[in-house]
Amino acid sequence: MENQNQNHEDIIEEDLIDNMEEMSDNLDDAAAGADIAGLAGADPEEGAAALARDIEALLFISPEPLSLETLAEVTGAADEQLAHAVEAVRERFSGESGGIVFAEVAGGYALRTSDLARGAVERFCERPVDYSLSPAAMETLAIIAYLQPVTRPEIARIRGVGADTVVNTLVDKGLLREAGRHDETGAIRYRTSAAFEKLFGLSGLEALPSIEGFEATPEDVEELREKLHLAAEKRV
Repeated sequence: MENQNQNHEDIIEEDLIDNMEEMSDNLDDAAAGADIAGLAGADPEEGAAALARDIEALLFISPEPLSLETLAEVTGAADEQLAHAVEAVRERFSGESGGIVFAEVAGGYALRTSDLARGAVERFCERPVDYSLSPAAMETLAIIAYLQPVTRPEIARIRGVGADTVVNTLVDKGLLREAGRHDETGAIRYRTSAAFEKLFGLSGLEALPSIEGFEATPEDVEELREKLHLAAEKRV
């Protein structure tokens, strides 16, 4: 009787094990089916179009040509996908009538203005630049002119207020240029440009007035600011 009970328990245990294994197999099959369905629902053309769109945007905002390695790093796309997307962008800007063309230069890719539009582009670039400057911009220019290369945090400490907006404005006007990064902080350093020297009639930075022993009163500062404004207005 005891042996019969044992055999019966063994049979029940085996059935339970078989049922659990069958359930596990069914769950695996369901998961696999879901993965396949998900893949089937994905639109390869939509993914390729999105990648081409991203590459087009990157080429538009980059100031220098972008290599395949850089594009792969930013987009995370595989080599074959990337090649097809780049080719799609090339085809989009390959027409002769467009003002923007796809260019392969310096080991990378870029979007450039068409040679056919060169006349309009040159006339635009030759337009007089508005060099009108606020008092904050004048102060920032003076700090950079005498202490260059200097970072934004250094400018902010000297002026007592943030310098981001003012520095961006001066860079946009072409009066400042980047000059590497600070060794310790990594902050971008800035120098005055040739346009700055031309605007203020300087033969070089050595022509800047000496500030040794100069202790400015509020009246001196205001007078200097007015002179800088007048000098700038005459050269616009």
